[in-house]
Amino acid sequence: MDFPAACPEIPVSDLPAALAHYRDRLGFTVDWADETLGLAGLSRGATRLFMSNAAYRAHLGNAAPVVLWLNLDSRAAVDALHAEWAGAGVAIDAPPQAQPWKLYEFFAPDPDGNRFRVFYDFAWEARG
Repeated sequence: MDFPAACPEIPVSDLPAALAHYRDRLGFTVDWADETLGLAGLSRGATRLFMSNAAYRAHLGNAAPVVLWLNLDSRAAVDALHAEWAGAGVAIDAPPQAQPWKLYEFFAPDPDGNRFRVFYDFAWEARG
């Protein structure tokens, strides 16, 4: 059985504010949003995610922060996304760096403390 791409649910405290951040700073498209329900769907390229407020997720007990790993295809792609997000005013922890665990990565938090871990896995380069 082939699994589809996972669609994470991002816990947020203020759905309209979070949607604005993801749209205006991170470049996501808000595909739909229901403030009464407390749930929204977003996308960017092949990445889809959901965003939920505290009332919507109360029965599940999940809360921020979560870490979302974005596996890009190259160091250049990581650098390009870093430049895009930094230019949009995203509070990025540090520029992309090669780590001893063979990831070229940077971290970018959202206003609720959820963090994007944007990386390129270069372990295959050491094997090749």
